[in-house]
Amino acid sequence: MNDKRLLIIEDDTDLREGLSFSFSSDGYRVTEAPTKAEGLREIRKNVYDMVLLDCNLPDGTGFELCREVRSYSSIPMVMLTARDTELDEIQALELGVNDYLSKPFSLGVLKARVKRILQEKTETSRIVTGSLTIDQNTCKVWKQGEKIQLSKLEYRLLLYFIENKNHILSKEQILEKIWDSDGKYVDNNTVSVNISRLRTKIEEDASRPARIKTVHGIGYIWKE
Repeated sequence: MNDKRLLIIEDDTDLREGLSFSFSSDGYRVTEAPTKAEGLREIRKNVYDMVLLDCNLPDGTGFELCREVRSYSSIPMVMLTARDTELDEIQALELGVNDYLSKPFSLGVLKARVKRILQEKTETSRIVTGSLTIDQNTCKVWKQGEKIQLSKLEYRLLLYFIENKNHILSKEQILEKIWDSDGKYVDNNTVSVNISRLRTKIEEDASRPARIKTVHGIGYIWKE
């Protein structure tokens, strides 16, 4: 039984519903989003295995969405577009899209590419850093082999730090990557509180952190 979660971000109702029906029939758990804003909200709020993304959306472009998502997530994305130009394809691939299909496309080909990408993802989804192991497929984290429970916010913070290891991140930079469920910014104090909570779960001694270190007056740094 296929239990992969698929998010379809497409403003063409007929195409979106058709893709949703077809992938659901194959056992995928499908969620639909007709706009960039709703798509981003879903990606932040829930865990998906794959995103099918339209290039042109009512409130922005697939390129913009991809750029934002890639700043904190490696979720696989396939872009679907009516703009059949080499420059668009190059831009999409450089932004981190896993594949690119021009409309009209073969449903069979799309399904085959989705299946291939998901298989490849299974092989490259784990991050090991020190005593921590992170499975990006399931968003699960282990410390010295013991599973630890992180909130979605703590998990995003952890990935953001690891992706920017040995680089100082200001509170403002971190703040830009953190939203609540309504898409509103949180304040600096909330950032500090959540970093403190994350430290208690991943550090050997949260009072003397070795991984997430404070750079006074500037921000924080993840030390490898």
